Amino acid sequence: MNEPRSAASTGNDFPYKAKTVCYIEVGKDGKVTQGGGRESYDRALAGECQLYAVWPGEWRSDLFIIDDLDEYARALGLIHDVERTGLVEHEHEVRWEISPYERNPGASYILIKVWLDCGCAIRDIRSFADHMRKQRGWDIATGGGWGGSRGDDPRAAEYSMRARRKSLTT
Repeated sequence: MNEPRSAASTGNDFPYKAKTVCYIEVGKDGKVTQGGGRESYDRALAGECQLYAVWPGEWRSDLFIIDDLDEYARALGLIHDVERTGLVEHEHEVRWEISPYERNPGASYILIKVWLDCGCAIRDIRSFADHMRKQRGWDIATGGGWGGSRGDDPRAAEYSMRARRKSLTT
């Protein structure tokens, strides 16, 4: 019988947030449940369970032990990770405008261009959406496409994303 592989040994390549990864908790009493998320992290951190993940491949699936809980938490956004998100925890200096490619500026969600004058970079749209919801009340779409252009100066980077029109403020 093969032992589970180490998720930590894959480095940043482990797809912690992939929808196809199934998390499994094995409690101290041997009880097996489907897990994942904040609650699983808290139980594993407290030593109440061991967390595993099944990573499906094209021809077979592999079982991994989640042996770096900090990496798991950073990947899922349970612990803020500047390296992964590109966002420092501070009040962001943000400029925005409606994109010239927006075809229906009266729609609920519109395409906008965003610049971060504070020097941060958007590497994770969910984290950025979280920051903007807390700081400005914006509702940024996280399920669709978004993009950005980067150069040497992060302040010159331009990002495109969809946002709920009525939530946008200056």
